[in-house]
Amino acid sequence: MSQLLSWGRYPRRPQIPHSVNWPEDVLPSLAALAAAGHSTSLAFGCGRSYGDSCLADSGHVLAMQNMDRVLAADWESGVVIAQAGLTLSELIRIALPHGWFLPVTPGTKFVTLGGAVANDVHGKNHHVMGTFGRHVRQLTIYRSNEGVTQCSLTHRPDFFSATVGGLGMTGVIVAVEIQLRRVATSEIEQRSIRFGGFDEFFELSREHDSSHEYTVAWVDCLASGKQAGRGHYIAGNHAQEGALDLAPIGGLQMPIDPPFSLVNALSLRAFNTLYYHRQMKKKVVSNVGYDSFFYPLDRLQQWNRMYGRSGFQQYQCVVPQENGREVTRDVMRQISKSGSGSFLAVLKQCGKLTSPGLLSFPLHGVSLALDFPQRDQVNERLFTKLDAMVHEAGGRLYPAKDAHMSAVHFKQAYPMWEKVEALRDSHLLSLFWKRVTQ
Repeated sequence: MSQLLSWGRYPRRPQIPHSVNWPEDVLPSLAALAAAGHSTSLAFGCGRSYGDSCLADSGHVLAMQNMDRVLAADWESGVVIAQAGLTLSELIRIALPHGWFLPVTPGTKFVTLGGAVANDVHGKNHHVMGTFGRHVRQLTIYRSNEGVTQCSLTHRPDFFSATVGGLGMTGVIVAVEIQLRRVATSEIEQRSIRFGGFDEFFELSREHDSSHEYTVAWVDCLASGKQAGRGHYIAGNHAQEGALDLAPIGGLQMPIDPPFSLVNALSLRAFNTLYYHRQMKKKVVSNVGYDSFFYPLDRLQQWNRMYGRSGFQQYQCVVPQENGREVTRDVMRQISKSGSGSFLAVLKQCGKLTSPGLLSFPLHGVSLALDFPQRDQVNERLFTKLDAMVHEAGGRLYPAKDAHMSAVHFKQAYPMWEKVEALRDSHLLSLFWKRVTQ
């Protein structure tokens, strides 16, 4: 197997994979690494974490993708037990023909069940369904000091809450029991509304969030002046009639690493202008397939290569509701002034539902996410300003997307980290965890 990188390819710390095919392989793999002088490792799924939370401090990871078997499925209740290496894409293809779908999904389906749990992923329906961890019934985990063990909200709940969103530190997740949600069709009733600024976005959210399960907005990250904060608000519900069709497999490929980032001030400004005006009408209502609604970026496989060999960083923050509007507007103003950013800047209101996970990212407030080509000095200056604004407002950054957060800010934003550290498996350590706790 070739060496592995995180999705953002920054920091560029290639990982050597050691394939795990069965739960019984975990112990000998860790023992072999220890014998070779590598005292710690980390479970590695699809590598869709953007920063260093999926990278082992030792540079040696347990590759989990071969552990992708469905162990049990009850198509009357929608409860599925599957190994941790099964991807959300594969789970959809198995469950959707039976009338079941993911209760919560992030913006890519190429995530393993283990990764979805470890990062407690969230999606467009956070205000209705909360995080992924709320729908996990039980976890089976390998711990180096006690072997295979199980945990849930009622059995070893402290261990369960430390593992959901625990970034893989408490043990190697080998199986997940999850409750799916019933659907009548694979289509989504989508409502797309073009808006002219932040105030209009929040007014649309107030009007539509309560009647739509899925809501999100794309924002022009370079717009300034009267156009600042313009974008498209997208809301959707599962359709009530239609077929249970699976999306086609495959898509376009980004075949090479360009010598420089294709995402720059010139391409960003052109794309954002065209994208904002792509919808001629103020409001468009239509039925769309689940793939185009939930996973637009998955259409271009290996899209991370657009940023060149240097890679990119994503900046995703959430700011509490009481001052989310003002702080998010100020954050976007700083980004616009920098002339940097991404094609897809995503704005979302997170709901009040709490997660069982101690380190879960969402809180009731406003979330903003966008990517930046890796330019060390430029990003450092900008992120320093953004971090100060976010943390002064009581907000926080998303560990699954982070490659720069300071230990001070992490410990301030995630005060329960010490409980996770107390339950951390001594044979597991990521670059992220070492950076922010040690």
